[in-house]
Amino acid sequence: MGCRRTDCVERPLSRLFEKFGRLVGSYPIGFLLVPLVVSFILGGGFSFLERRTDNDIERQFTPKNGPSKTARDFVKKNFQSNESAFSSQRLYSLGTYATIIAVADGKSNIMTKEAFEDIIKLDHKVKSISVVVDRKLTFNILCSKANGACIPNDLLEIIGYNASNIAHMNIAFPLYTSPGSSKPTFLGSTIGGVRKNGKGLIDFAKAVKLVYFLENRTGAEAWLQQFHKTLNDQESRYFKVSHFTSQSQQEEFDKLTADGIPFFSITYALAITFSVVSCLRLDNVRNKVWVASMGVVSAGLAVLSSFGLMLYTGVPFVMTVANSPFLILGIGVDDMFIMVSNWQHTNVKDSVPTRMAHTYKEAAMSITITTLTDVLGFYIGLMSDFASIQSFCLYTSTAIMFCYVYNITFFGAFLALNGRREESNRHWLTYMKVPTEAPPKSSSWYTLCCTGGDYDKETGAEKIQPVNNFFKKYYGPLLTKPWAKAVVILIYVVYLAVSIYGCFHVEQGLDLQDLAGDYSYVVSYYKQDRRYFSSYGPNVMLVVTKPFPYWNRTKRLELRTCTDDFKKLDVVSEKLYTSWLEAYMDFGKKSQLNLNSERSFMKNLPAFFKALPEFEQDVNIERKTIRASRFFLQTVHIANTSMEIKMMDGFEEKRSCKSCTAMPLITFHPAFIYYDQYDVIVPSTVLNIGVTTAVMLVISLLLIPNPLCSLWVTFSIGSVIVGVTGFMALWGVRLDMISMIILVVCVGFTVDFSAHISYAFVSSKKPGANGRMVDALFILGYPVMQGALSTILGVVVLAASKIHIFRTFFKILTLVMVFGLLHGITFLPVFLTLFALCSSEKNKVKQEVKDGVVVHNVMNDRPANVMNDRPDNVMNDRPANVMNNRPDNEDYSYDNKGFMTDTCRRDMICKENLNVHRQHLNVYVIGRDQHKHPNSEYDPDCP
Repeated sequence: MGCRRTDCVERPLSRLFEKFGRLVGSYPIGFLLVPLVVSFILGGGFSFLERRTDNDIERQFTPKNGPSKTARDFVKKNFQSNESAFSSQRLYSLGTYATIIAVADGKSNIMTKEAFEDIIKLDHKVKSISVVVDRKLTFNILCSKANGACIPNDLLEIIGYNASNIAHMNIAFPLYTSPGSSKPTFLGSTIGGVRKNGKGLIDFAKAVKLVYFLENRTGAEAWLQQFHKTLNDQESRYFKVSHFTSQSQQEEFDKLTADGIPFFSITYALAITFSVVSCLRLDNVRNKVWVASMGVVSAGLAVLSSFGLMLYTGVPFVMTVANSPFLILGIGVDDMFIMVSNWQHTNVKDSVPTRMAHTYKEAAMSITITTLTDVLGFYIGLMSDFASIQSFCLYTSTAIMFCYVYNITFFGAFLALNGRREESNRHWLTYMKVPTEAPPKSSSWYTLCCTGGDYDKETGAEKIQPVNNFFKKYYGPLLTKPWAKAVVILIYVVYLAVSIYGCFHVEQGLDLQDLAGDYSYVVSYYKQDRRYFSSYGPNVMLVVTKPFPYWNRTKRLELRTCTDDFKKLDVVSEKLYTSWLEAYMDFGKKSQLNLNSERSFMKNLPAFFKALPEFEQDVNIERKTIRASRFFLQTVHIANTSMEIKMMDGFEEKRSCKSCTAMPLITFHPAFIYYDQYDVIVPSTVLNIGVTTAVMLVISLLLIPNPLCSLWVTFSIGSVIVGVTGFMALWGVRLDMISMIILVVCVGFTVDFSAHISYAFVSSKKPGANGRMVDALFILGYPVMQGALSTILGVVVLAASKIHIFRTFFKILTLVMVFGLLHGITFLPVFLTLFALCSSEKNKVKQEVKDGVVVHNVMNDRPANVMNDRPDNVMNDRPANVMNNRPDNEDYSYDNKGFMTDTCRRDMICKENLNVHRQHLNVYVIGRDQHKHPNSEYDPDCP
């Protein structure tokens, strides 16, 4: 099976870049100054940074069209809260509150007199907090009220604020009914770590929670801030104190953006250091120190310009965007290495514009492929239902485009200026002209410091670096061996098996505590709350959204059957169920009322609400019609994200079951706004990755001149995605909105690795698949490795971050780099050689004999080395390529374009007589005409 070329797009683009490279090489100053001016102008957008910053957690980190937001709107519209009869379970938001968790030290019991003496003192201290906002505001003024009094803490009310009572009171759990009262008190969210005796009474408890609700009014925010200051250093001999307020999460999250600035400074320094070291040469002329530095500067200018532009246009700056500079720095440096590598393979004796033309013809085409895939990958991320991801994708995709433009303009211009310095053989530091070789009897220091400009006389290009030689002489040939290919395949099978195993153990969801730094008091509170108060979860509203005939006994039984189905869920307590309808039926039974007619049912409701006023907020009556009503389900054992997912799935299943079709139901709790992410994360991830991969395939088919190699690139994408997903689960990373977008990024970076190698493999003129594989690794193995290492260095400092978002970014991007590099320089090369289907020309080199002379290098029935359909291919006035058909198998030298070097040619002429030389050089076929080699005549300069 052969391969058909699909270079109808690649070929003209390659020519265009060749011309553009020559233009940049001819006029570098203009291409250097324009990006600087643009960056200076666009950088002014940072003056809008403060007003554009939007880190609202709900707006940015919850699905914009989540079903719970729709449910909240319905609850808010139909069930008006009564400020004079406050009920925390009936809020449509989490409310305005402050809370304390006291956890007993060691293994001790907190239900002791001594511990409660300190708890009561702590309660008194909180209630004594006051702030001045226009006037003095105390807790008694700001607190939420019921029946004219502040909402108390139930446990302290039960013991009468007397610590001595705690030791001898028999407190049932979770429902406690005070003597002389018929209304039970729910203590499941007040006492934690409970151990009960045989009678259901509390025998031991580990933690106590106190909650202080405030009215949403002026002064409440200031009081909460003062509460935090008061509780920040609170201590007790008997317990440890954790505290939290309704604004703590947002305040702590707002601090994270500033905390990331030092990491970027360190990363920038590391990137410069790595780039300089990677491009360091002992040759004082060929040294690329300034070139490497400008590569990093170019990436920095791209960040400055793109962020400034986005801020000018009003795009919100979200915390997730703070990760983008680390990413752009890695991408920019990667492209820089590709361009430097191609520059080094050009002939040093060519003019700078010619060298730039050759550099851009290969490098610009390669980085164009990767830039297109990266940018499109991020633009596809704009389909996400999370505003934070949309902002991240918009900022990052714009930065990548600027990075690309600045690489082929600003950085390319500096590369050309550096080329002029090399052309005139000037020192990289002093800019003084230096000799190529040291004078006789010179010291070694003179040779080291004051000479330069050496190059490979055989190829005409710069001397090959040791690492490139490693890929050419050792690593590449090693991969051609059958046993090495077998080992690589075995490693791949193990990698794939472990990855698939990990994929089945991925946890979903962003835990709210991950939006705060590890050092935050918020994290301590969340841990204690999860540990001791997860036995009872949210008190969930079950809402009937349409008018329903509650007085009809048959319909009422249908409703009861439906609610009973909800109570049978594993995550719901069957006993802790609150229903205004059941309470009304009991009320009617005790009052001997007939509630089976509409008239009687509606007429007696006011009396019921007067007797039990808390239920009045559960029924929406408009024009003598019950438009909506709600009941309450107490959830249990919601200890982690897996249980949260199970709860949401269970509710969704029951809402859609046949027994509930007669009455449209919704479930709601304010926390569900954040739980909606579970319905979106996996489908969004699969959709984004699927669409991105499809787009990458189309781009590869258009720009890589071989369709089967494009399929291999796509295969590599899928393989890396599976690996990253599986190993991130094994590394303890959940699939949330942060990891989701980085997985999409994974697609783009995978293309970076595989496309570079595949493009080099396809473009190689070496005979045989193994030869092309070694050639591709020789040319791009080291630059690809440099790009991966530079990107890892770009994020490695984030490993030390105390911010979950930064650490997640580091972990996943490191996996992307490691697995992408592994595929790019190990798996993919081996697979390409195994199938041996992808090349720019057929492997078979045909021989044509004319007049008894063998005419070499006639491939695919085309004239010798006729490229891009030119009438001839005498580039730079040199003869057409004679490759792999050298006379008498002698090791003659050819430059990087395949042309015999002048020195080698002259040596050969001087070694052999003219007739033998003519016979061995043959005749170069150009079109249908035969031309003699320009050096076929005797050279009088031969010694």
